[in-house]
Amino acid sequence: MRAARLIKMVLLLQSRRSMTAAELARELEVSERTVTRDAQALSEAGVPVYADRGRAGGYRLIGGYRTRLTGLGRSEAEALFLSGVPSALRELGLADAASAARLKVSAALLPELRDAAEGAAQRFHLDAPGWWQEPETPASLPAVADAVWDDRRLTARYRRGERTVERELEPYGLVLKAGVWYLAARAQGMLRVYRVDRFTAVSVGDERFARDEEFDLPAFWEQRAAEFARSILRTEAVLRLTPEGARRLPYVTDRTAGREALAAAGEPDGQGRITVALPVESLDVAYDQLLALGPEAEVLEPAELRRRFADAAARAHDLYR
Repeated sequence: MRAARLIKMVLLLQSRRSMTAAELARELEVSERTVTRDAQALSEAGVPVYADRGRAGGYRLIGGYRTRLTGLGRSEAEALFLSGVPSALRELGLADAASAARLKVSAALLPELRDAAEGAAQRFHLDAPGWWQEPETPASLPAVADAVWDDRRLTARYRRGERTVERELEPYGLVLKAGVWYLAARAQGMLRVYRVDRFTAVSVGDERFARDEEFDLPAFWEQRAAEFARSILRTEAVLRLTPEGARRLPYVTDRTAGREALAAAGEPDGQGRITVALPVESLDVAYDQLLALGPEAEVLEPAELRRRFADAAARAHDLYR
């Protein structure tokens, strides 16, 4: 545990010119006193950690000290961070770079640790695509990925409904969601999200753009995904649920919408059933989703949806009578 912390401390100091004891303590999740002891241990082991005294002081590495990792190249180092998603690496054209990076890392390890990569691969695997669909790699994905890596502007023709539009894009990042690739890009001064499989043509230029250094791709995606989920819930269904129906509701509809509807429900009636107002994407979607609850849910409103469930119940009764 301490050895891993000491290595992380060296890497932190290597990546920054100087860090205070408080900053190191926060990054390492230890006390400042532990930071002081660790710095002393590194110094005694030959790592040139120097402590600047005073209010503006801190810890730094002197003499241009750097750890060595058998000459990793830039593309190999970038690919290494994605090596847990082999299908994504293949689609981005980085499988060879990732393989080379893993070999170099293995060569840098102590002999007794060189089976670590294989051991991890046999115990953990991430399968990104969803069930019951054959993933297809968009033809333009490698070109888009190159533009993302190099901060180069691109011109893309994009299917929007029944028409195709052309956009000049500053590509900030790629996201793989349930087997579908999305591009976060700035267009006409605004950050937007595009499905890569809807690009009909892509041309990557030589001109680079000035990337906003404060852009945070995971935070941006989390916010946009939440906004999208809320935006498609355009209508409402009123349901009366049994306790079992209430338990299962978040698992057959939008999970957040289901939980919020349950939290806003009133007291149970004499039969233990509660009435909820559930936001749904459309009546067709609500019909498909709520059928899974069977007799544990009664649709009260809208009348059109209630009639569809009554008809389905009557047909099921005739079928099983």
